[in-house]
Amino acid sequence: MTACTTAIPGTPTGQGSVVSREDPGDPGGVDPSFVENTDNGEIDRLAATVITDIRTYWEQSFPKTFGKEFSDLKGGYFSVDTSDAGSDAPPCAEKANDVEGNAFYCPTADIIAWDRAALLPVLRDRFGEAAVMLVLAHEFGHAVQNRTGAGLDQRKENPKKFPTILIEAMADCYAGSFVRWVADGKSAHLNIAKERLDSALESLISFRDPIGTEQTDRGAHGDAFDRVSAFQDGYEQGVDLCAKMTVDNRTFTLSGFIDAGDQARGGNLKFEQIIESISPNLNKYFSELMTKSGKTWTEPKISTVGQIPQCGGGKQGPVAFCPDGGSVELDNKKELPRIHTEIGDYATGALIASRFGIAALAIMGKPTDGVEAQKSAVCLAGAFTGSLFTAERRFLSPGDLDEAVQVLLDYDYAARDAKGGAIDAGFDRITAFRDGFTNGGEKCGLT
Repeated sequence: MTACTTAIPGTPTGQGSVVSREDPGDPGGVDPSFVENTDNGEIDRLAATVITDIRTYWEQSFPKTFGKEFSDLKGGYFSVDTSDAGSDAPPCAEKANDVEGNAFYCPTADIIAWDRAALLPVLRDRFGEAAVMLVLAHEFGHAVQNRTGAGLDQRKENPKKFPTILIEAMADCYAGSFVRWVADGKSAHLNIAKERLDSALESLISFRDPIGTEQTDRGAHGDAFDRVSAFQDGYEQGVDLCAKMTVDNRTFTLSGFIDAGDQARGGNLKFEQIIESISPNLNKYFSELMTKSGKTWTEPKISTVGQIPQCGGGKQGPVAFCPDGGSVELDNKKELPRIHTEIGDYATGALIASRFGIAALAIMGKPTDGVEAQKSAVCLAGAFTGSLFTAERRFLSPGDLDEAVQVLLDYDYAARDAKGGAIDAGFDRITAFRDGFTNGGEKCGLT
């Protein structure tokens, strides 16, 4: 049984419907009568609609990728009412509440089951209906694996070739490829606007592995960076890339390494310590990057100002590059300390790194405002972060990349240019960050 969910924190946000409706009174969606144990309610109608379009997607995509027809799940689909102790249990579970808070694919029975009481409605209310789409598409991805070269038997025979973290990344990738198909308007019953992808990603990273999980753990799914990366790769590059993922061509950032000092701090530096900690590495990285580009790096003076910095009219947010004095100013009283507390120390680190990125653009004689500057700022923050990751993983604590992903999803500060313009979508901000992390600062628009 491949169960990939957990308790969902947070408060409802209401992200709208993904089900196409003819008019406001139309319930929309597909009759869920093909679902075993359905109550014919709105949650199962949503699930049935998603499943119906996922099946259509794989009927079209599977032959193109794998050279054979797609076969539907032999065991079918099961809705489980975990609020009723007497409710029927699905195959691969002994009782209904074994499924509480979960959706899963069971390869031995070839079924997908979901908790209609304590998972799907919570996902819908917390993140919107797109989150239900993503979770069920992920589980269907496991069914696809069982029909190809990454099924249960193959994993048992060669667990080193098919570790759980790779299997889960492939399923995230397959889910991304399906969501792109929906976003492109090819789905009969579903739709998703680009701005709703951020809430879908929020749901995905809520299921990231706890800090301290090793890549080799049997239940490892990946940290937030791993999971978002796999989903975006599927969304942007399609199902063929997903099918070709291997342990040799996929790098995972999940790390269980926690040194004694890091553990004592709970994985986070205090706000007052972050500048002292990150400044030497920032200046070393950007000095080397400027030298490669034939320029000389001038270290920005970092100062705290007790308010939102007013460089460029105060539009850069709680961290700002001030070109007149060649400095980086930080709000150390309100907004930045709040983000630091709520998300973590590397949320602060990523925001500071993005302002060093604007400083690098200025030294290179590149525009510090406009769309390209916005992308470059985030890309350079990602490149700097990647430079820390390669150094025996000692400069980044477990959870730091999760914090970077979270601050990029929740705030546009890292993507603001010198005049306050920004990349609107968190999805696109993370894409730019990943470009730098993966390919280095030389690919961030400095040339």
